[in-house]
Amino acid sequence: MTDRAAFPPPVPAAPVVSRRGLLKAGLGLTAAAGLVLPGTGAYAAMEAANNLVITSYRLTPPRWPVGRRLTITCVADLHAGGPNMGIARVRQVIDAANALGSDLIVVLGDYFATHKFVTEVVPHDAWAEEVARLRAPLGVYSILGNHDWWHGIDAVRKALGRVHVPLMENDAVLLGEPGRRFWLAGLGDQIAYWLGPNRFRGVDDLPGTLKRVTTDDPVVLMVHEPDIFVKVPERVSLTIAGHTHGGQIRLPFVPPVWAPSAYGARFAYGHIVEQGRHLIVSGGLGCSQVPLRLGVPPEILHITLGA
Repeated sequence: MTDRAAFPPPVPAAPVVSRRGLLKAGLGLTAAAGLVLPGTGAYAAMEAANNLVITSYRLTPPRWPVGRRLTITCVADLHAGGPNMGIARVRQVIDAANALGSDLIVVLGDYFATHKFVTEVVPHDAWAEEVARLRAPLGVYSILGNHDWWHGIDAVRKALGRVHVPLMENDAVLLGEPGRRFWLAGLGDQIAYWLGPNRFRGVDDLPGTLKRVTTDDPVVLMVHEPDIFVKVPERVSLTIAGHTHGGQIRLPFVPPVWAPSAYGARFAYGHIVEQGRHLIVSGGLGCSQVPLRLGVPPEILHITLGA
């Protein structure tokens, strides 16, 4: 089951947003402007800059105990510094994520903008300090994305290390109270090294990561690129991914124009179920390649398991 709520445009000094205000915010441009200015570059730029939605999923996937409720907030693809993601906007995203009050928060990489459309330089320390404000009872955990690897991985590691945000690379941690425990696993990036056109070398080790799972408790897997899903075994209850931006430019009833995946639109966005295995792909927050979003507004995920 999927729900979507809208969030109002940012202001220069974004205040903390209440959960009630967050979930009851008006639909704004997301619902109305698309009917007035469909497919225009002007609207696509506004959608990227002014919209923020909360997309909710409720599911009980295989190997997840019925009635064992867990809420997860997912922040993916900030690309801080892009035309829709200055520091005030990043602050708003963090406030919105905290307002959801989830048990766990995961951050799925690509922390800063690397394209030529950067309109506000957001230093590593600045976006990292905002990420460090995330709070959840079971913790906040992060992974790295391909842009982090391609454009200064050491600086990203240092920034997250300075603010003590746990970074998971081919690792797993057992969380929760006895009788309600689960494993959270984080995979290394699958295209960390660019070798040439359509040629990459990853630092991902899925078998090694799952070897760290030493009990029968259910597993939630964080990945940046969703392509690894074809190899994820049934042992994993849920895989959560980012990277694709949902296609970023997406017209109604038409596959996305652009999907950075070897599988095209197959894993571009949303809740995907294949052979009983479950994947949720976030539309993310920032922009890549072009400073536009159309049909895929910036979003934060709110996932409820066992509901």
